[in-house]
Amino acid sequence: MKQLDIITEKFQSESVVTRELTVVDKKYGLVIFPDLSDASTIRAIVVALEAQRVPFPLDKIKTEVLFECECEKNDSLEECIRGLLSGDVLLAAEDEDGYLIINARSYTTRGVVEPPTETVMRGPREGFIEDLKTNLSLLERRLKTPDLKVEKIQIGRRTDTTVAVCYLSSVASPKVVKKIKKRLNQIDIDGIVDSHYLVPYLEEKPLSMFSQVGVSEKPDVVAAKILEGRVGIFVDGSPMALTLPFIMAEDFQSAEDYYLRPTYASFVRVLRYVGLILATLLPALYVALQNFHYKLIPVRFMITLMSAIKGLPLSPQSETLFVLLLFEIIREASVRMPRAVGMAMSIVGALVLGETAVNAGIISSPAVMVTALSSIALFTVPNQIGTMSILRLGYTIIAGLTGLFGLTLSVLFTLHYICAMNAYGAPYLAPFAPMVYTDFKDTIDRAPLPDMAMRPDSIPNINRRRQAK
Repeated sequence: MKQLDIITEKFQSESVVTRELTVVDKKYGLVIFPDLSDASTIRAIVVALEAQRVPFPLDKIKTEVLFECECEKNDSLEECIRGLLSGDVLLAAEDEDGYLIINARSYTTRGVVEPPTETVMRGPREGFIEDLKTNLSLLERRLKTPDLKVEKIQIGRRTDTTVAVCYLSSVASPKVVKKIKKRLNQIDIDGIVDSHYLVPYLEEKPLSMFSQVGVSEKPDVVAAKILEGRVGIFVDGSPMALTLPFIMAEDFQSAEDYYLRPTYASFVRVLRYVGLILATLLPALYVALQNFHYKLIPVRFMITLMSAIKGLPLSPQSETLFVLLLFEIIREASVRMPRAVGMAMSIVGALVLGETAVNAGIISSPAVMVTALSSIALFTVPNQIGTMSILRLGYTIIAGLTGLFGLTLSVLFTLHYICAMNAYGAPYLAPFAPMVYTDFKDTIDRAPLPDMAMRPDSIPNINRRRQAK
């Protein structure tokens, strides 16, 4: 058949299979991609076609023969090929133009389980998977409103990946939605294989070390952010959903905070802020005090410190940098190793290497303790590990060369830099800079839900109130 020849000429792969069958003197043709289509659905289509007593045109087949299947008549060859590559079956009829696209998609996907990166003791344990349809169903099950808009965009010349933009039309800012869709439509690349491919195109400063796009694997987290006026972005084949606009304070919030008592949730958030400050500045302060400001160290601690570092071949700065790099190597190796070996690798590496180095007189016990405390505190805010690890190394080098003066200037420069960042109308350091007092109910403090009647002022939206008075 002519229609079958047109399709097969477009493909160099033998994976595309064509079949012809005759029903009451009329020829039909099927184009199948067996690797992506469900065999039982294909058999049901063939049986239904052969059971016809009268040859129907394609429009009638859709309503009279295959009424149980999801079908669509389309004359666009490009759309038909896109459907075929997605697992659909194409049905062509003799002396008719176009094809009937029949949904017969069948993908091997993993089950919906708790995501490994966002585990909780209380609250929902569902996580996104690599199937876009499943991910959207998890979101739509939580947002049962006609205001939820799901707009799909095809990105990638080779992969033709489906990207879904989700938002509440009565809440999200139209300017933000328009800007996000414009940036997505301007992407011209061979392929998108994960949602993180989109991040550089969506960020205002793609070369910055600070992340400017929210990432989550939990449907309840994404639903909550969309309810505040953000936009969710899903990519077929990726379990990671992106959210925009994004502010730094989001990384200090956990999904479990809203399922715990407000008092304890606020206490934990304070620990996260304190932990991140300790993780970033503690090694630098240790080096600066030893090199330039040893008079600020209490006498008793100074005596203990001097006895610990006596006879060491390395300077305080070199010693601290060596231990920091050692811990970074151990952490990276434990992540890349198989799970069964990774935990043993991290424990043995940290204990054996650290203890051996101290006993050999290469490094001191205080340096190991300071670095270990800094590394542990870094994990209180997992999404900031990469950024703060680089800052920690930079601050340590500056503190070893210029002391507290240079360290203070470098911290002020970093704060000035992130204060100036603004993406999609949301100041990156809000609600601290600028001061948005109404948003402090859900920043360091986690107020009871009845007290959070208004949506955040830091995030652009067109509907401020989310609770009745």
